[in-house]
Amino acid sequence: MPTVHVKRAFKYRFCPTPEQAAELARTFGCVRKVYNLAFAARTQAWARRERVNYNQTSAMLTAWKKTGELAYLNEVSSVPLQQALRHLQTAFSNFFAKRAGYPRFKSRKTSRKCAEYTTSAFRFRDGRITLAKMAQALDIVWSRPLPEGAKPSTVTVSQDGAGRWFVSLLCEDPDIKPLPAADTAVGADVGLDHLLTLSTGEEITNPRHERRDRARLAKAQRDLARKARGEGANRARARRKVARIHARIADRRRDLLHKLSTRLVRDNQVVVIEDLTVRNMVKNGTLARAISDAAWREFRTMLEYKAQWYAREVIAVDRFFPSSKLCSACGTLTRAMPLNVRTWTCETCGTTHDRDVNAAKNLKAAGLAASVCGAGVRPQRKTPGGQSATKQKPSRREP
Repeated sequence: MPTVHVKRAFKYRFCPTPEQAAELARTFGCVRKVYNLAFAARTQAWARRERVNYNQTSAMLTAWKKTGELAYLNEVSSVPLQQALRHLQTAFSNFFAKRAGYPRFKSRKTSRKCAEYTTSAFRFRDGRITLAKMAQALDIVWSRPLPEGAKPSTVTVSQDGAGRWFVSLLCEDPDIKPLPAADTAVGADVGLDHLLTLSTGEEITNPRHERRDRARLAKAQRDLARKARGEGANRARARRKVARIHARIADRRRDLLHKLSTRLVRDNQVVVIEDLTVRNMVKNGTLARAISDAAWREFRTMLEYKAQWYAREVIAVDRFFPSSKLCSACGTLTRAMPLNVRTWTCETCGTTHDRDVNAAKNLKAAGLAASVCGAGVRPQRKTPGGQSATKQKPSRREP
């Protein structure tokens, strides 16, 4: 098998000392300030039909540090500030390539608090990490070991809304290798009653993490709404309480999705899913909360990058493919299939289907057909010969 070099981030919690917390808070503020200043400069240049690149913003940073108003930028490590400029360059590159929208300013209240250190700004020795401008190593909770002999190339320190501190170490993981080829394929249909229904008939219940904590979350949000707006300590405590509940929900959801995606990728050579546009589906006010809690988009992202790690294949069938209305036994297409119909009987062959299991079987068959025809993970809407392989509507068979 070919050698695969995969870099992955290992994220850990840590407990900073008061001095380290103060230093990191200053660094977060300076990173945000530099990003916003450079973004404003590039936006003004864009309005004048001029282009400003990373090298020019780096020269601007040097000039800003020499002014009396921004002299405090010299108090923190220069590496996170340079990295902020590189991130801004990446954001503009994605915009010009039409992969993302126009960048936005970073907000002190809502933007993620983080700072990125490269190898010149941290020391990793004997399993201890010391950042620039700090005398003591970070007190990291090593919840899992790093790969043997791993040397981090980037260290990212962040703080979430719940006040938790995290350090993320980017290093090469030699344990990620292509798995031996398997002869199994599975179709997976996502849903709300069942988070996942497989073509094998297995149904995985949706734990509805947000619903389980909805009462606690609602009470915490009411308490927060009663606090006067501003920088008061009472409002800050109430806000952190709300953030902790949100973090608890997100952590449990992410843990389940990681376990499911890893199992599917390890056990199957091909995983077939449906190409859903979640951003449009959440516009449905009735189902938006449930769809967001299911996190279908995050599940697909996990499947795709893990399949790339382990030499597996993920096929996304066109969302207009009638997987629920098509009989997986004889191929008859039913004209109507309301959402409240969970089981139905084919008029042609008399087979009784569970709606979700039938859809998963049809997704598997269509995905394997698309793989043979050369269709990819993101099927084309238009092809020289007509419709994509996964969008061909089967002809209705007469009894």
